[in-house]
Amino acid sequence: MKIGIIGGGSIGLLFAYYLNRAASVTLYTRTQEQADKINREGLCLKYRDHLHHTYISGKTVDSWQGQEDLTIITVKQYQLEAVFEKIRQHSNTEGRLLFLQNGMGHIKHLKEITDREVFVGSVEHGAYRNSENIVTHTGEGVTRLAVINGDRSFLEGFQIKMPESFPFLIEDHYYQMLVKKLIVNAIINPLTAVLKVPNGELITNPHYHKSMKNLFQELMSVLDVEHHDKLFKHVLNVCENTSSNRSSMLKDIESHQPTEIDAILGYVLEEAEKKGIQVPLIETFYHLIKGLSIGKGAE
Repeated sequence: MKIGIIGGGSIGLLFAYYLNRAASVTLYTRTQEQADKINREGLCLKYRDHLHHTYISGKTVDSWQGQEDLTIITVKQYQLEAVFEKIRQHSNTEGRLLFLQNGMGHIKHLKEITDREVFVGSVEHGAYRNSENIVTHTGEGVTRLAVINGDRSFLEGFQIKMPESFPFLIEDHYYQMLVKKLIVNAIINPLTAVLKVPNGELITNPHYHKSMKNLFQELMSVLDVEHHDKLFKHVLNVCENTSSNRSSMLKDIESHQPTEIDAILGYVLEEAEKKGIQVPLIETFYHLIKGLSIGKGAE
């Protein structure tokens, strides 16, 4: 099986390392420098104080033509438009697409891709990019997959072929799968980014914990989900399991990078407007993150 991965960030590098054990992987990067480094030195994974090494093919995203059996898109939400343009340029190919973004702002665009099979995933691994060709696997998890366009037969074959140390689970409904991840991101990311604290402080500080509850209740008033108590416990478990981690949104603001707030809380605000629901907390945190991004020169 031939697999293409678009995006040389932490998730792109993590997937490239593990999937290369079971397939032929090409990593498509934004810069020629990163592709050259990967081709020259290989790809390294840091895991449990050990350094593992493999060789993959590195190319720039400009050279992607969609001819692999599966292309996994790992870039952030705000980088997707350039990828969509590449997909439109190669609409005559049949290569399947798997999108691994946070949030749900991209779903309406994925439904417009009707000439090939399209899948979405929710990544529960933790990863940190040390350099252009080194990634640290900071937390074990699974990757959940679901169908947007097509059927699940390809996913079932893919799941069987992939290494057991990097598991994939297939879900029946993409919305329920993605909305669970959205809720986690919609609470942890904005709160930690505004408060400038690691994830664990959201549960150890009683005032932050109360703010989590209030934000969760607003989300529940908008999103079509069941088992609210179970979902909130899931958010708490994520905070506890990643207690020392700094959220991706906090790191984006600190490094003067754009955030994914539009695809996360921006999506929720759109849904709230459609339903005529007032969500003052969500709106406040949305604008606080946008304001912090402007202050950092990222927006």
